[in-house]
Amino acid sequence: MDCQRLERQIAFVREVDKLKTIERQTLLTDASRQENDAEHSWHLALMALVLGEYAGGGNIDLLQVIRMVLVHDLVEIDAGDTYCYDEAGYADKALRETTAADRIFNLLPPDQAADMRALWDEFEASRTPEAKFANALDRLQPLMHNVFTNGLMWKKHGIVGSQVVGRNRKIADGAPDLWTVAREMIEKAMDDGHLAP
Repeated sequence: MDCQRLERQIAFVREVDKLKTIERQTLLTDASRQENDAEHSWHLALMALVLGEYAGGGNIDLLQVIRMVLVHDLVEIDAGDTYCYDEAGYADKALRETTAADRIFNLLPPDQAADMRALWDEFEASRTPEAKFANALDRLQPLMHNVFTNGLMWKKHGIVGSQVVGRNRKIADGAPDLWTVAREMIEKAMDDGHLAP
């Protein structure tokens, strides 16, 4: 057994436990509280298993999607969660997250650090069918939570329909059928007065 390798792996496992403390601007579907990043990542992984048949790229590697969604928000341990409609927060988001990726993934032994970083980079680039599907799920999940909670967080932040459509139209890149459903949800939310037009 390589004790130094194991020490680095345990240090990483300990560090990423902090993901449970990063609060998101998404309510649980029962609206009882905001979810944390760890819950979000778990939910995306399960969504990938359940909704994989709707991936726009056809026959995709679901394990790769699951690995990406489990890793994609680890950088928020350092960078914090940037609300998806926060234009000012997006100004330095890439720099904050890249710096965080450099530190967090390099806690691991070099081979695993490179693997984790490659997953994060693939998700961020959103070029492969797997990354496009992972990104589609990452947008669909909070959209559904907003719909299921009658738009409470949309109302809190003054979000309007055009912002929601603009932010979420990338769902079509990874899962066209899911974008059709998402559009219907957005339109119903506006019709029901849960999202300002």
